[in-house]
Amino acid sequence: MIRECRAEDFDAILRIVNQGAEAYRAFIPPAEWHDPYMDADELRGEIAAGVRFLGYAEEDELIGVMGLQDVLDVALIRHAYVLPGRQRSGVGSALHEELRAQTERPLLVGTWAASSWAIRFYERLGYRVVSAAERETLLRRYWSVPDSQIAASVVLADARWTRGPG
Repeated sequence: MIRECRAEDFDAILRIVNQGAEAYRAFIPPAEWHDPYMDADELRGEIAAGVRFLGYAEEDELIGVMGLQDVLDVALIRHAYVLPGRQRSGVGSALHEELRAQTERPLLVGTWAASSWAIRFYERLGYRVVSAAERETLLRRYWSVPDSQIAASVVLADARWTRGPG
């Protein structure tokens, strides 16, 4: 079942993000990796900045989350993670389908350039990797990330972006 995450889901969201992020540990530049990957204050900050989480629950336990954040004229997919052992079972695709239905805005997602499996996941959903020049422009316009993360990231855009934002 997919549902909006509630305040009482905070600890589960944090657990899913941190357990799911372990798959990226070897691919994230050491200066960008934190242990835990996301702490509670950072998650509170993301929620305060407008990230709304959808959760995929089985037997009332969250096993995957995906955030949506409206920024200027686009929507960003943020913090999309599924618990290890539950990955590659359709949870991420189902969350994405519901998330996409919740906005008419063009969707953008940023991920680590070395995470080929994450890039393939979004490409299967119809996204395309933007050029290096467009990537830098988009990351500076829509995200607040350090230069080191910009250099190590890719941005993928859905068909709505290809047709033009707004």
